[in-house]
Formats: sequence, structure tokens, C-alpha cells
Amino acid sequence: MKLALLYRGPLSSCNYGCTYCPFAKHKESRAELTRDRRALDRFVDWVAGRASDTLSVFFTPWGEALIRPSYQRALARLTRLAQVERAAVQTNLSARLDWLATCEPSRLGIWATYHPGWTSRPRFVEKCVRLRDAGAHVSAGVVGLREHFDEIELLRRDLPGDVYVWVNAIKREAAYYSEDELRRLERVDPLFGYNTRNHRSVGRACRTGASVVSVDGDGTLRRCHFVRDPIGNLYELGFERALGPRPCPNETCGCHIGYVHLEYLELDKVFGAGVLERVPEAPVAPGRRLPLAYA
Repeated sequence: MKLALLYRGPLSSCNYGCTYCPFAKHKESRAELTRDRRALDRFVDWVAGRASDTLSVFFTPWGEALIRPSYQRALARLTRLAQVERAAVQTNLSARLDWLATCEPSRLGIWATYHPGWTSRPRFVEKCVRLRDAGAHVSAGVVGLREHFDEIELLRRDLPGDVYVWVNAIKREAAYYSEDELRRLERVDPLFGYNTRNHRSVGRACRTGASVVSVDGDGTLRRCHFVRDPIGNLYELGFERALGPRPCPNETCGCHIGYVHLEYLELDKVFGAGVLERVPEAPVAPGRRLPLAYA
């Protein structure tokens, strides 16, 4: 079996205080952190026991996970398992990188988000470059707030050209960007146009639920983070019977970790093996347009 697992445990805290984030500066109790660590350990043990499978893991926490030693250990262990093609994580890169020495970096994926005002650009860039030079697969990006435009362009300037810089669009306000602003951000991220819209998805074929699934801390399986109906439990015998092609039940899909798996967008051809950590297989030419099937 070949399967990508999007793991989101009970963790819901962050050391940054971004105003747009519901987990900003939230702290968890010792008991809550213990619950999250136990769920994580159980999940990693399950992956370790699937020696005959081909698996990829993507940690998508509600908050920041890499400041927790339990997630550092999890990535180190997962990247050294023969059955794991990639172990990736979304992170603000605020943690020290000592744990990198315990990983197999060629199997490590880092989706790094730069938060202007909460860290310095040189510090963030230095960590991205260190990870990339070690052999990890790194993408970096910024939430596309208007007040961040200059920093977005400076981040693109400061990072090596082979590190993809993405921009997450503000979609809570209709027509947030002018045409000039859209073009400005597309010069940084040629795929920005995909992130500016909610893609039609109802009834469309999507790899989630078949070769990609969402897993929570108790093992509940869902086709993705954005469809709440459970389809099974990872820790129950025969969970594989729940996997299979199924059309999307949602009207639209607006988050990269969801729409990247919509078949008609053909973004699998862009990202290939780097689909989890948002790393294109080859440089993306400016001005890439949505496929005709979008209309």
C-alpha cells in the first residue's frame, strides 16, 4: 500500500502571536501536551510497524510543533524508516535545528512560514539555507498581507533561487488584491493565482480518501482536513477497505493542502514527490495559468 498521511494531533498552541491566527500565543497545560505526545508516539509506532508499505507523513499542526522535542524525535525516527518516502512538517522555524543531525535529511520536508515581526528575515533565511544545504526539501513563504509585500520580495531576494517561495493569499476579503498587486506577488510566486481562489471541487475527482488521508490523534481517518465525515480509523484492522476514489462533497476548496490533490488542477505534475512540503519538482515558469477544466 502506498499512502500519504496528513497527521494533525491534539496540539493547538503556538509561540507566535499573529493576529489572524486562532492559536496565537496559546499555551497548553502539561496534561494536554502529554496527551498530544502519547498520540504522536502511537502514530509513529504505527508507521514503524508498516514495513511492507510505502508511506509519507505530513504534520499539519494547529500551531507550532517543532518547538516540541516529541515532534523533533518523530521526524528523526520517521526519516530513518525505509518505508517512509518523506516526513514533512509545517513550521515557523523558530526552534533550534540541533535535531537535524538525527534525521535522514533526504527524506525530510520543511514547509516554512516566515512571520514578519516575530522573527528576523536573516535568521529565518539562515535556517532555510541550513536545512536546504543539509539535503532537506524546503519551501518557504509568507501570508500575503499588504503590509508584508516588501518583506515577501526581500525574502525572495535573500533565499537561494532553487528554494520555492510561496505566498498564501488573503481570501477573507473579496477582491483584496488589485490587478497590480496580483502581478507583483506572481513575480515572487508564479503559482500565486492558484491560491487566490476557492477552486470548484464538488463532484470532482480528488486523490484524498484514496492515496491521501487525514489522521487525527485518536486515529480517526477523514478523506482530508476539510471534510469532517470520518471514513474509518487507522488503528483498526481492515482500515484499508475505507480507502478508494470518491468525488469531493464540498462546493469549493481553497487551501493548498487540499486543492493540490484535485486531479483536474494537475498540480501533481508540478510538485511531484514534493507535494506535501510544497516543493515543485522543477522551477515554475512565471505566468502559469489555470487549466481549461477550471472554467
